[in-house]
Order: sequence, then C-alpha cells, then structure tokens
Amino acid sequence: MITRDGYSIIFYTGLLLVVLLVAAYWWQITFLWVIAAVVAVIFVFHFFFFRDPDRNIPAGERLILSPADGFVIKVDEVQDDLYFKRKVKRVAVFMTVFDVHVNRVPVSGKVEWVRYSKGKFKAAFEDEAALQNEQNAIVIRNAHGPVLFIQIAGLIARRIVSRLKEGDRVQAGQRFGMIKYSSRVDVFFPENVEIKVALKEKVKAGETVLGEFKT
Repeated sequence: MITRDGYSIIFYTGLLLVVLLVAAYWWQITFLWVIAAVVAVIFVFHFFFFRDPDRNIPAGERLILSPADGFVIKVDEVQDDLYFKRKVKRVAVFMTVFDVHVNRVPVSGKVEWVRYSKGKFKAAFEDEAALQNEQNAIVIRNAHGPVLFIQIAGLIARRIVSRLKEGDRVQAGQRFGMIKYSSRVDVFFPENVEIKVALKEKVKAGETVLGEFKT
C-alpha cells in the first residue's frame, strides 16, 4: 500500500517522466534520454519510499509504541522546556531514507497539545537538530499520563505532515502523518514510564514498544 501523502509526488514525477520520454524519442537527443533514465529511477524509488505496510499493533493501554521506523539514536534523560518543564526520559528514533516514513500514534488517548515550529534543516542525527530544526510537537494524554513526541525535519526532509489536532481522540498505532525523506522523531516520557528499547535497536512504527506506564 502507498500512503496518500505520496500520491502527488508520484503523479507529477510520472508525468515528467512521460514528457521526457516523448521528447527524447521525438528529438533523439542523448541528454534527454539520460535525464529520463534518472527521473525513471526517482519515479520507481518513490513507490518504495511512500510504502505504507500494515502493522501488528500490540494491545495494552499502558504501552507506548514507536511513532516511527528507524534506529534508536538516543536513550537518555534531558531537560524538556517545551511541555514538561523538567527532566524527563527521551527515546529518539532516526529514519534513514530507506525506512518507512509513515508516522503512527504512540499511545491511545486525547491530543492535548500541538505546536509547529519553523527552523533549520540540519542532519537529523545531530544533537542540534532537536533544538534548531523545523519540528512539530504533539502531546497525547491517557489515563496514565502524557507522552510528548516531536517530528523533526532533517537535512533532506522539507515537509512535516501531521493530521492531529488538539481535542482529537486517537488509538495507539493509527497513522497520523509522515516526514518526507530522512528525519527523526523524539519521544519524551514522564517518570512513571519504563523504557523498553536500547541504543541502536531497530524499531517499527506502531509495533515496537518503546516504553510502558508502570503506574
């Protein structure tokens, strides 16, 4: 399955490819054939990049699922001045250009808070990216507490997509958006959460358990 967020890019890339092929055939210009070949590769790659596979969503209202596919690049405690206003636990997931980029809701509950911020486009794995890059912060609260997660644009990523609004009721594992091309999602937990993943671990959105509320 292909995510709807990729439809327009695939369509316009395909249209450009058709135009280039017709032009190259009509005028028999080698340069146009080369450009058409490059666009053809990009066209095919977008079917891979915008793939949206189904996931086996674990059951349990205490579970906090990964909102993104990728590798865990941070498991630590940090000062959060955006929402919690204190030190909290953090798990950061870095998405390479080859990972599924559809983001999923990490925990069931109510969307309490949404903040979008413009910023720079540093490499997503750099520490400065979490502070300076374009990002979209979301807080979901359930019966056991709030979870803050932030979609962070990367060096290549130039568009964050999120369909969550304050007041929405959501289920863990449901699709809510994506970050186009390589990027990162940071998840922040209160003290009553036990972290279930380790550094460099491979995780899947909506399937891998990042943490669990203990109380």
